[in-house]
Amino acid sequence: MNWIKKITQASLFVSLLVVVISCSVSYKFNGSSINYDKVKTISIADFPIKAAYVYAPLATKFNQKLKDIYIQQTRLRLVKKNADLVIDGEITGYNQYNQSVKADGYSSEVKLTITVNVRYVNNTNHAEDFDDKQFTAFRTYDSTKMLTAVQDELIDQMVKDITDQIFNATVANW
Repeated sequence: MNWIKKITQASLFVSLLVVVISCSVSYKFNGSSINYDKVKTISIADFPIKAAYVYAPLATKFNQKLKDIYIQQTRLRLVKKNADLVIDGEITGYNQYNQSVKADGYSSEVKLTITVNVRYVNNTNHAEDFDDKQFTAFRTYDSTKMLTAVQDELIDQMVKDITDQIFNATVANW
């Protein structure tokens, strides 16, 4: 009787081990849903600043981050022309506004906003194209601080938000 108990325990253990090993699930959360049999290249034009207020480092940061997200999260090859996917546009807004006012009538927070206009062409499926789509991000900061003191950090955060939005709108068909 003791040997039956040992065999039953051993077979139960082996069965459990087989189930655990064979039932592995794999997820890839890079967000892209690209058919790499059809789509192999992407062209991303530099976005000029067409906003009334210009902060020169914004264009460089935005353009580099936009290219980086596609290079790092897809297998697409970045090319200058004749690409399967084409992205271009311009930075149309870089603005700051008083967000809230204290009891003494002075501003307590300032809202900094970046707006980008994007045109997207999918040469393998033109049903996915869009023209002049706006993407916006904003951050608020304490009005006792100067914009120059917080500008670079806030821009980095907003550029990441906007490039993620563009990536999701173009190649992440959730």
